[in-house]
Amino acid sequence: MKIDQSFVRDITVDSSDRAIVRTIIAMAQSLDLDVIAEGVETEEQQQLLLSKGCAQFQGYLFSKPVPIEQFEALLKPR
Repeated sequence: MKIDQSFVRDITVDSSDRAIVRTIIAMAQSLDLDVIAEGVETEEQQQLLLSKGCAQFQGYLFSKPVPIEQFEALLKPR
C-alpha cells in the first residue's frame, strides 16, 4: 500500500496528515500488506514515518528520478 506524497509533504507540521498516515499504516498492517511512503524529501519525514511503522520510502531524499537503465545499473553488484 502506498502513502501518497500529499500526506507525506506536511507530515511534520500537520496533525491531520499524521493521523491519516497512522491510519494508512495501521490498515496496511492489519491486511498484512507492505507500506511505502512516496515523496520523502527530508530526514525528519523519514524518521517520523519510521516511528509510525513505515520502513519503505521513495523520494528525493534518496534519489532524483532516473531512467530505468541507470536504475538497473545501480542495482548491479560492483
